[in-house]
Amino acid sequence: MNSSHKLAAEFLGTFWLVLGGCGAAIFAAGVPMVGIGYAGVALAFGLTVVTGAYALGHISGAHFNPAITVGLTLAGRFPARDVFPYVVAQLLGGIVAGAALHAIASGAPGFDASAGFASNGYGEHSPQHYSLHAALLCEAVLTFMFVAVILGATSEQAPKGFAPLAIGLALTLIHLISIPVTNTSVNPARSTAVAIFQGGWAIDQLWAFWVAPLAGAVIAGLFGRWLYPMPHERIEIIESETAAWRATHKPSH
Repeated sequence: MNSSHKLAAEFLGTFWLVLGGCGAAIFAAGVPMVGIGYAGVALAFGLTVVTGAYALGHISGAHFNPAITVGLTLAGRFPARDVFPYVVAQLLGGIVAGAALHAIASGAPGFDASAGFASNGYGEHSPQHYSLHAALLCEAVLTFMFVAVILGATSEQAPKGFAPLAIGLALTLIHLISIPVTNTSVNPARSTAVAIFQGGWAIDQLWAFWVAPLAGAVIAGLFGRWLYPMPHERIEIIESETAAWRATHKPSH
């Protein structure tokens, strides 16, 4: 697949993740008597990853998350030259999904995006009022585990064909743990996609949902390079591709 196919897949996959996961939280979680609640939202996020990974994983690797892209790069699984375009595609896909959700939600009487709009938060904006340090620790630890699961499930020694299931179930479990703490991010693109439409406190607190997931991903990527070593020839290919990219992008003097 060429680069445009890969970026389109990352855009579409992140769009699907935000549309399905955040959409479930916005439209279905709080409906009296028949709402899906925390468990339903957790399952919705997991299902977006399972279906998106099976549909698009063979094209782009199905990252759908800047933290995953960074973690895979540090683990030696992904070329550094592709990090920036992947992150841009993920952010754009998420934001377009956020715009679609906002347009749909605006059709309900009394809709007010500033009330939350599935945004992530801490302190008074945490679902159960968890502090900043609790939110940072929760997001970093759970992103670490998410990246570790992805690295293990996609390693050369893992059973073939089951990675999307393992990854989707891991994301479901992560949401079951952390929705009460932060409304669950572990994905800066997901957080950004709805924060910009909430437009107030979510923007002010967005930094935490970039810093903590990326920190967890960095540690997991470095740890995963040791725990899940790649075949030497595959590492050489990725390193040579990265070196070639750097050589062509040296600043002129």
